[in-house]
Amino acid sequence: MPERAYLVLEDGSIYSGTTFGAPRAAFGEVVFNTAMTGYQEMLTDPSYAGQVLVLTYPLIGNYGISEAAFESRTIQAAGLIVREDCPTPSHSASTETLDAFLKRHGVPGVAGVDTRALTRRLRNTGVMMGYVAIGEPPETALERLRQLPRYDLIDFVRQVTTEAPYPWQEALPTGDRPHIVVLDWGLKHNILRLLHRFGCVTTTVPATTTAKEVLARRPDGIVLSPGPGNPALLEYAISTTRSLLGRMPVLGICLGHQIVGEALGARTFKLKFGHRGANHPVREVATGRVYITAQNHGFAVDPAQLPPSVDVTHLHLNDGTVEGMRSRDLGFLTIQYHAEASPGPWDNTYLFEEFLRLIQGKS
Repeated sequence: MPERAYLVLEDGSIYSGTTFGAPRAAFGEVVFNTAMTGYQEMLTDPSYAGQVLVLTYPLIGNYGISEAAFESRTIQAAGLIVREDCPTPSHSASTETLDAFLKRHGVPGVAGVDTRALTRRLRNTGVMMGYVAIGEPPETALERLRQLPRYDLIDFVRQVTTEAPYPWQEALPTGDRPHIVVLDWGLKHNILRLLHRFGCVTTTVPATTTAKEVLARRPDGIVLSPGPGNPALLEYAISTTRSLLGRMPVLGICLGHQIVGEALGARTFKLKFGHRGANHPVREVATGRVYITAQNHGFAVDPAQLPPSVDVTHLHLNDGTVEGMRSRDLGFLTIQYHAEASPGPWDNTYLFEEFLRLIQGKS
């Protein structure tokens, strides 16, 4: 029989359930995602490093685990909380169950949790630190949690970045195909898949790569990847970005968008419970068109400190936060959401084409 498990939040609230996945304790910032599918992509998304992921859709695991759905080499989330875990998946591409997948990567799960009540608490009070307790009373877990470091004070980017540069499918640029250097601050594989699909050759480099080292690779453009944690902690990334802006076409995605904001002198601030899901409405300022976007972030750029040469291009319709920026003078465009989706809608892949037009001098 599954062992009793608890998710204990820093405010003392307790959510009980049963174990699946690895039978071990874990802690992290507790966040929720409202997407109906894509649990494997979420679990392997490096932006979830240091976080305990709550899925609001009630049945999780019903289509198993597929080799095609990895967004990084391993599970990145610290833990998984669900209403119901499906032990018997049904899909032709499935190679194992969600339970086995979590066990293989040493990540605990808790099933049987009232995820509606948990999500409501996080929406009302904001995201909190939490502790997954297995085989120990909740009171002990709460005391442990109070001694552990807070999410906002840890540089998770250094934990998830690549250790060495690598190409995606091809080793060297050939012919007239654009060569893109991707700074890996928590990169999702689908960004590389889409750049390759649009005719680019990519070289992914570690998070601490300097601007001089990036430019020495003679790229045609630079992508600043998504990633986890507090952007204000990442002075090495901010410094590199500040040195690159204006010298090379740049596309910033999610954390990359936030780092561009910091490099321009704008403050980033923490959202109450973040934007995590596959149906977030974003308005393009120039046209008024609304796009449905995939999102996964807990910080946003304050537009008040942006220089006059930078235009805010997109806004979140739910709370008015900045979802995109552009500067023709400095040659960059950024988005706070995920044009690469995975999981989520494919409405926004056109932004990769827009980046290529920027490289070609046509935009």
